[in-house]
Amino acid sequence: MMDTTFTLFEYFVFFYASSLFLFYSVLGIFSFINILRYKTYSSKLDDKFLLNSPLTPGISIVAPAYNEEKTIIANVKSLLTLNYPLFEVIIVNDGSKDKTLELLVEEFELVETPYAYVERIKTKPFKRIFKSTNPKYSHLTIVDKVNGGTKADASNAGINASQYPYFLCTDVDCILHRNTMLRMIKPILNSKVDTIAVGATLRMSNSCDVEEGTITRVRPPRGLIPRFQELEYLRAYLFGKMGWGLVNCVPNISGGLGLFNTEIAINSGGYSSESHAEDMDLTTKMAAFMINNKRKYHIDYIPISCCWTEGPPNLSILARQRIRWATGLAQIFVVHRKILFNPRYGRLGLVVFPFMFLYEFLAPIIEIVGLAWFILLVLKGDVNWNAALYIFLYSYSFAITIGTLVILYDNFIQRQYKTLYETFKLWILIFVESFIYHPLLAFFSLKGYFNYFASREVKWGTMTRQGLTGTVKKTS
Repeated sequence: MMDTTFTLFEYFVFFYASSLFLFYSVLGIFSFINILRYKTYSSKLDDKFLLNSPLTPGISIVAPAYNEEKTIIANVKSLLTLNYPLFEVIIVNDGSKDKTLELLVEEFELVETPYAYVERIKTKPFKRIFKSTNPKYSHLTIVDKVNGGTKADASNAGINASQYPYFLCTDVDCILHRNTMLRMIKPILNSKVDTIAVGATLRMSNSCDVEEGTITRVRPPRGLIPRFQELEYLRAYLFGKMGWGLVNCVPNISGGLGLFNTEIAINSGGYSSESHAEDMDLTTKMAAFMINNKRKYHIDYIPISCCWTEGPPNLSILARQRIRWATGLAQIFVVHRKILFNPRYGRLGLVVFPFMFLYEFLAPIIEIVGLAWFILLVLKGDVNWNAALYIFLYSYSFAITIGTLVILYDNFIQRQYKTLYETFKLWILIFVESFIYHPLLAFFSLKGYFNYFASREVKWGTMTRQGLTGTVKKTS
């Protein structure tokens, strides 16, 4: 009986790994086609035309802020200087306990003002609205509210205060490219059906040169952990989400940078205030809303790097981040369980959710079971070392190939690093990622699953950030 179990598990692992390799190979082809597609239609929509056209749709930038006193002024100034003809910046002060609000009031000459705030999405209590008395900051709005405990609740308050047909959700400590909105609106204007959400490539701001809220020199992070994360992000965006975008199966739009249709987001209920995977939650709810109402839709990604965010500088912060993400992923499959393998939801139910469940959610579990199985075989002396070596070399060479292609794609789209040596510093990590970074992520994922199913409370925790001007303590 035990021998039969081992044999079945061996076959399962073989077919599981083979199917994963096949999917990633197909995604790589899809991604390259989609990159070429983007280059074609993007060149047809001139930035100057969009800047001067009265038909260019307005965008509301929504950025929640909690205890951001160290960097809030520089970050808000950066958002205010973005290049777009019609936009507003909405900063949601989510019950900060430091001087975040006081600094905003002083710097931008803000006063409390009557405002038709309509709670279209339920949030923790709204307090007041601030606007500037200085015409220079006329498109800045500050929403002050009671802390909701999650970014999702604060984002919903920002959506309630927005006035334009699209909103750009970002983190207040992210650094956006000046033409981010011009780039991200193009898939919407180019599409023949409703494009309800658009994402873009994120990178690490660690070690980049920043002047007045603008990235002036892109560098690979000096720290090992954020450099691993830069490689991971490029693979996720340029290989994964760009590939899925070609067949309208994008699983989520990143919480760090996403452009959404305001009306559809509101009608689908906005962000779930208790969600710790608010990005996938909103994307799923919007897609399900369109399907339930028999409306065609598209969710797209652009390959251009538009946003830089500070990655965890050390292991403890990486652990908190990934445990929370894993908790959120488990939460998604419980909350939206009716979608999984449900043909009523088309691609969402039969492609997007099954892939995420089988190859994202289950992967760490299968890996730890496989490791335990391998150790047991070693103890029993039943390991076929020649076969094991061939399997390892096959998997390892495939990972190196994928990583190399991702870096080539990145340079094909737009070369970010100035020197080949900087590119080499990123590429060399491909050879050790499987032994250092990946096992850590698998362990943190399992801990996140345990926390969720054991009903442990999930908190944002204390996040130590370097910021633009030194080390910053951030709690939420």
